[in-house]
Amino acid sequence: MKRIGDVLSSLSIPVGPAESNGSGKIEPSWRCPVCKDAGWVRMEVPVGHPNFGRLFPCECKVAEQAERGRDHVRRLSNLDGFTQHSFAEFDVVPGAEEAFDAAREVARNPEGWLYLRGGVGVGKTHLAVAAALEIRERTGSVLFAVVPDLLDHLRMTFDPAQGVAYDDRFTAIRGAFLLVLDDLGTENTTPWAREKLYQIFNHRYVERLPTIVTSNQDHRHVDERILSRLLDTHLTRDILIDAEDFRRRGRGDYVKGRRPR
Repeated sequence: MKRIGDVLSSLSIPVGPAESNGSGKIEPSWRCPVCKDAGWVRMEVPVGHPNFGRLFPCECKVAEQAERGRDHVRRLSNLDGFTQHSFAEFDVVPGAEEAFDAAREVARNPEGWLYLRGGVGVGKTHLAVAAALEIRERTGSVLFAVVPDLLDHLRMTFDPAQGVAYDDRFTAIRGAFLLVLDDLGTENTTPWAREKLYQIFNHRYVERLPTIVTSNQDHRHVDERILSRLLDTHLTRDILIDAEDFRRRGRGDYVKGRRPR
């Protein structure tokens, strides 16, 4: 693969910073020796080959794009606002035991999908966030997003004129090590947004990436294509939390930590 920097150098065009090699001769100093900071390379193939003359991103450019995507995920994921949602602060009431144990298991061993269902105020989001916080401490690449907010974000940031940047962000979102999608089924989707949400689910289903999903909606409010993957018993642990709304238990909150683990 021929370096674009080599081509530019042969034309006597300065393409990078210079430094002395100790003998008085000035030579370029490159951050990336592969592309010589051009960011692109091309394959050394004969004329007529499909890739003749085509430019490909250098490994340094790919790494930069990946890091930008991870940074975008960190900024999009508002987990810092949920620091009180730990397992120690969760009140394990009757009906929430199985979900609590399952979320703890995901936090220790993030594999497969966890689908937490139940009414409002039963602790679905708390358990999902508690697992995400523990995993984030070890991996860093964790995205927590409320589904309607995530789709709004994708719509607002989509710009055909900036397709590459958008694609990088979308790839980072769907490829996060752990993705927590909160309130599935509450989104008011357009066909475009519905397709994007399906693409996220399908990618993670094919790649078997750890995913936690919460919902207080009946199955009829979930896209059938997504539901089919979500209810795959070979991948997903589907748990219904049959507990009382914490707001109806005579308290202002439910993070009392009466049963820390």
